[in-house]
Amino acid sequence: MAVNAESFVPNWELTQLLDIFPLPLRQALVRLPNLERVIEVVLDLGRPPEARFEDDFVFLGDTAVTAEDIAHVTARLSPFGGDNRAGIEQTLHRISAIRNRTGRIVGLTCRVGRAVYGTIDIVLDVIRSGKSICLLGRPGVGKTTMLRECARVLAEDRKRVVIVDTSNEIAGDGDVPHPGIGHSRRMPVPDPHLQHNVMIEAVENHMPQVIVIDEIGTEAEAFAARTIAERGVQLIGTAHGQTLENLLMNPTLSDLLGGISAVTLSDEEARRRGTRKTVLERKQPPTFDVVVEIQDRDRLAIHLNVGDVVDALLRGYSPQPEVRQRTQGGAIDIIQQANPEAVPSEKVRPLTQQPRDDDMALFGAAGESVPDDAKPLMIFPYGVSRNKIERAVHNLRVHASIARKWDDADVVLTLKTLERKESDRLKQIATENVPIYSIKTNTTTQIQSALKDVFNLPSLDVEEIAMREAEEAVYQVLLDSRAIELTPQTSYIRRMQHQLAERYRLQSRSTGLEPNRRVRIFKGPDL
Repeated sequence: MAVNAESFVPNWELTQLLDIFPLPLRQALVRLPNLERVIEVVLDLGRPPEARFEDDFVFLGDTAVTAEDIAHVTARLSPFGGDNRAGIEQTLHRISAIRNRTGRIVGLTCRVGRAVYGTIDIVLDVIRSGKSICLLGRPGVGKTTMLRECARVLAEDRKRVVIVDTSNEIAGDGDVPHPGIGHSRRMPVPDPHLQHNVMIEAVENHMPQVIVIDEIGTEAEAFAARTIAERGVQLIGTAHGQTLENLLMNPTLSDLLGGISAVTLSDEEARRRGTRKTVLERKQPPTFDVVVEIQDRDRLAIHLNVGDVVDALLRGYSPQPEVRQRTQGGAIDIIQQANPEAVPSEKVRPLTQQPRDDDMALFGAAGESVPDDAKPLMIFPYGVSRNKIERAVHNLRVHASIARKWDDADVVLTLKTLERKESDRLKQIATENVPIYSIKTNTTTQIQSALKDVFNLPSLDVEEIAMREAEEAVYQVLLDSRAIELTPQTSYIRRMQHQLAERYRLQSRSTGLEPNRRVRIFKGPDL
């Protein structure tokens, strides 16, 4: 029978955390009616202290934090490492520092560490399979907590488990590991930049059957992970990204999934496959056999055979993972079966426009769905932004790609002003019976409207498209820290986009003047 995940902070550990704060702040925390739900306490110089919850925060008084308050806290911690993190010995609490340009600490984020038991019952069969597993998810969703529980459970199964513990995140601060890791052994990492060296050292010196590692983020760490997996050691780790596709698009970490290389096919092979001569293929076996996307604490999407999934993605499919959910009663439900070559209707919409005669065999008659192995509709942009077309294609989730030459295109997208000029190029395209769609302005909204005509789509809700665009922007900002500007929207939709960014603890700002006012999403200084 499944067991509900149980999260708690032992009284002595909570006391250890409260004791680092000045007395007035400690008293304010104790008076909170929901102290057990606090996830972090924030102290910023010159601002009132805050207690933050998962979806809210409260001020812990009206008095601003002083330099003496910050000094009081830091004096009761272990020394800060090169990653500006410290802790409290034999607890899971993590204190992170913000420094000014001279190196003086001007802010502290005191995160409450909790031992959580039962979090991996939802994937216990996968954990015990002996396969290497990568956990993905947004910050704060519980990846490190699951790693700690994986180490404890496998150690109780009499496995030799070694944790490579960067910043003492998994096993707590101090020389004696926290009891939350059970019988696992912990190897501290003296410098985050040396994590890959400690990973290799763990395998060479301590003969583990399982290596547990948090946040694989560099090329050296990815190479060390492959070395570990090739030596027959089960590797359980986390990586930067929220979905398997995020990881595949990351040039530094894509090798964890086998890597991608461009392969040139012979003319005969390209005709047989129905593809272009240059295609993308997986370079080598993946480091991880299984990828688990943590959608929330009680819902996971599991890609059980990463090699097959990556191959399907590179062929243009949208693999369907197995989705499991923990009910309120503690039972585990499989709410979606895995299908590595599925093309769900919400992911890729069927082409229903009436095609040209020479496209009938490829795309089918009007109103028919595109077969799973159909080529994407090729769009040639004539005077239209390629990036905006790609964004529109993503927002509408249609099966289309950008053509590099007009004679490779199934449709041409241009501006009305260019069409009125009747350029020689457009006249030549028209004589070849390639459909030409024209838009008034070079905006994502106009392009989306044209694509709905191309694909004969029903009128989509503007709000839905705008929120899809915002969700993708959030993922990209979390992935590579690059600020992203969304398309112009009404004030009501902009407000929802701001709220979405706030849920992921990102910054957002409205810029521009109406009717072109739009939201810009970016990382704040504390992320």
